[in-house]
Amino acid sequence: MKRIRIEFCLLVWLLVSGSLFADEKTFFSKSVEPILKQHCYECHSHAMGVMEGDLTLDWRSGWKTGGSRGTAIVPGKPEASLMIKAVMHTDPDLEMPEKKLSDKEIAILTKWVKNGALDPRITKPGPEANGDTNWWSLEPLKRPDVPGDGSENAVDAFIHARLQKENLKSSPEADRRTLIRRLTYDLHGLMPSIEDTTAFMADKRPNAYESLVERLLNSPRYGERWARHWLDTVHFADSHGFEHDEYRPNAWRYRDYVIDRFNQDTPWSTFIKEQLAADHFFPKSSELTVALGFLGAGPYDRSAAATAPKSFEYLDRDDLVTQTMGAFASTTANCARCHTHKFDPITQADYFALQAVFAGIGKGDVSFDIDQGVSAQRRHWNSLKAAALQKNASLLLTVENLKMVAEWEKTRVSKPHWVPLKSDVFLSTNGADLKRKADGSILSSGKLPEQETIVVTASTTLSKVTAVRLDVLADDSLPHKGPGRTHNGNLHLTEFELRAFSPNAKEGKVIPIRQATADFNQAGWTIQHAIDGNLKTAWGIYPKVGVGHHAVFELKAPLVIEPGTRLVVTLKQLHGGSHIIGRFKLAATDAARLNVIALPAEAEVVLDVPQAKRTPEQQALLAAAVLQHRAEQELQKLPPYVKVYAAGAEATNERGMVKYATPREIRLLVRGDLTKPRDVVAPGALTALSPLPARFELPKPHSESARRAALADWLADPRNPLTWRSIANRVWHYHFGKGLCDTPNDFGRMGGTPSHPELLNWLACELRDHRGSLKHLHRLICNSKIYRQSSAYRADLVKRDPENRLLARMSRQRLDADTFRDSVLQASGLLDLKMGGPGISHFTTSPGAQVTPMLHYDQFDLDSTGAYRRSIYRVVWRGIADPLMDALDFPDLGLLSPARGFSASPLQSLVLLNNRFVLHHAQKMAKRARTAESKIPDQVKQIVLWTWLREPTPDELKSMTDLAEEHGLETVCRMVFNTNEFLFVE
Repeated sequence: MKRIRIEFCLLVWLLVSGSLFADEKTFFSKSVEPILKQHCYECHSHAMGVMEGDLTLDWRSGWKTGGSRGTAIVPGKPEASLMIKAVMHTDPDLEMPEKKLSDKEIAILTKWVKNGALDPRITKPGPEANGDTNWWSLEPLKRPDVPGDGSENAVDAFIHARLQKENLKSSPEADRRTLIRRLTYDLHGLMPSIEDTTAFMADKRPNAYESLVERLLNSPRYGERWARHWLDTVHFADSHGFEHDEYRPNAWRYRDYVIDRFNQDTPWSTFIKEQLAADHFFPKSSELTVALGFLGAGPYDRSAAATAPKSFEYLDRDDLVTQTMGAFASTTANCARCHTHKFDPITQADYFALQAVFAGIGKGDVSFDIDQGVSAQRRHWNSLKAAALQKNASLLLTVENLKMVAEWEKTRVSKPHWVPLKSDVFLSTNGADLKRKADGSILSSGKLPEQETIVVTASTTLSKVTAVRLDVLADDSLPHKGPGRTHNGNLHLTEFELRAFSPNAKEGKVIPIRQATADFNQAGWTIQHAIDGNLKTAWGIYPKVGVGHHAVFELKAPLVIEPGTRLVVTLKQLHGGSHIIGRFKLAATDAARLNVIALPAEAEVVLDVPQAKRTPEQQALLAAAVLQHRAEQELQKLPPYVKVYAAGAEATNERGMVKYATPREIRLLVRGDLTKPRDVVAPGALTALSPLPARFELPKPHSESARRAALADWLADPRNPLTWRSIANRVWHYHFGKGLCDTPNDFGRMGGTPSHPELLNWLACELRDHRGSLKHLHRLICNSKIYRQSSAYRADLVKRDPENRLLARMSRQRLDADTFRDSVLQASGLLDLKMGGPGISHFTTSPGAQVTPMLHYDQFDLDSTGAYRRSIYRVVWRGIADPLMDALDFPDLGLLSPARGFSASPLQSLVLLNNRFVLHHAQKMAKRARTAESKIPDQVKQIVLWTWLREPTPDELKSMTDLAEEHGLETVCRMVFNTNEFLFVE
């Protein structure tokens, strides 16, 4: 009986406790968990990719293990639980979230902890709710078997196998006129000539078509066509966009680089590496700096850069992340900017890791040597100059360098004799008191102006002057004994100018200065700045104050001094901050063989010591002075840098030199909010692509370019399935009008899925395994039977495959804006095939309200120099579209444009018929026809041949001849430009 009673009590206890457990579980799921999700997960969950303080609150083990402060929850003891302290805001150092929870929410959490903190979440969450990597584009890239017996082109084998499965047959091959037109437009973006068309149609060789493919691929026209596709993809244009839509005069070099790389068939992995980090991978190939134009291809918000720099930098990097991952990997990583990607396995931490890659660069003009030989010389002389400035004896005292020092000593012969100039008049333009001292020097005192210009009129007993010497002298009356008057004894000489006034001359003659040297240069403030014509640079002598210094200005040619000649020296000191000269004197020399170097005093002493008796320290002192001078001489002889609009650790824009000594710190931003920075994020890429590294293991410290190089290596890795599928799909897209995946920039779950996944995988592997050669892929596609099919209408496909995804026929495509314009120029006989160089502006400009000018496309001279060049060479203004190109769906390059849009509207028809470009070239083609033939029917035939690449039928000839006789030949030209046979590629 007692046993029955015990078993009954146990059963009751189990029923009650089970009920209590169920109640607690319901309480957690309905009351506690929603609070945690709403207020805590954004900083402490796997879903957000954020575990601030190493604490996660999205599963039981997370709060039990705790973070850097210890266990977050002590079940049954809310007063000892850090989480309860944090939400109650009783500790100023522990208040979370920032906005305090309501009293009701705090009571719920407190009750939960007090009752034992029951938490049914025992499974560790994934990195995100949608963290499933089981998606076609993320699968490892494996080459599938080609269907059939191997006798077919692989492209044909895959497509035919699918058609057979769908009980469909492919279309017959198109006629030869259609094929050459299709191929030439695809590979060149131009019409074939009537001569080439006729020759191809008559070519009976079995390999005539294959030979045509090769000829077109080997033409420079190929690079021009396919570069346009890439420039669309990376939204390249010649102006900034946004409110201050300013012109980029050096952007064109990147365009020329892309054309060249396509023509050279550069391996795709190399193309990636050059554009992301040419400066890292190819440091000695300075000419490849142009590739970094990729980093500057997108828009630039000049207004935001000035008024909201932090927000600007964040959004500018966002655009670069979007561009890079969209163009190379067909991935929308930017969708994880404010939260983990809603559809793809991309965490917010991944996104900010990508931002960190670009944290050390800024947009602007990047200077470089376009000639590799010049670049090597510049590196050599800059290295020698740096060694001289650092007085690095191990580098300075090499056999080669000592030989240069010895040669200099031989040519110097003896020290030049300096004759003081007799200062007749000296004045300050800003009110300082100038007084001559007993030694002939001039002392500035009294009023201390912010800026200063001193003008000295002097004479000399010399009959010839070859150099002028300026001594800036110490004086007890100056701060720190000078020689400058500013608080720290420094000075800034902005410009040194010399004029000669012959007797009775009404105006002075400017005397050119060949070079300047000084006994000491402040870092970044060298004496060359005093003769560079730039009022923003100057010569300084800090921190070597309290002692005198001197500078020597060597004239380009000896100045003959007639009796009565006056020399006028102007010393401009415009930097501000009272950085003005305190005491100085002037002298001149007539030394015939100058090699005048303003040597430091200690180096002058060395010259008095016989070479054989000089110590290594003395040799290094003299070598540093002489070799610095020699390096500066040689650097001056080199051609100036050229520039490309790009992005780099050093770039010049409207804000001056943008320079980052180290990359900026990137923190994960909660909800993308700049005011809510969390943990620092290291540079990296996507976590979803195992075995590729999600975060880059870079040494500490590392160069800024190493980050970009790491991303380039990640993208170019043969194991990266996104990269190789992406470019293979793009090539297919431009040949067929639609990719195997019809969303070329989005291979995620919100994008399309491949119509032929095995074919896409095979093409990606084929491209990857054939050195990333796009031309190899073109050959495979263009030589396939599928590509050569007719595009003729088939009733059996209308319902079965209305979008032609199965490819039982070829798709018909309209000429895009560029090919239409270029084809009109071809037909008029005026197309100029000159390659490269600055873009041609198809507009005139007038000042706008702010930086953005007004563009007048209607005032452009359609016959001006460059007006007949291909469209790839026109200036594309991001925010002010060309009306003709805009009507034909030329993209808005403020956005990425992986695919051109298609529209058909009455406005478009009106533009094609009446735009001034069309009217102008209708007249030009009519004139060409009249020159070629004397009779109207024959002229009409020529017009049809030039545009339709065939003879007109008798009915066409009669109707068009009648039209020409009634309304003029120009009307016929306008009409053929608007026909489907001209506008569409079959």
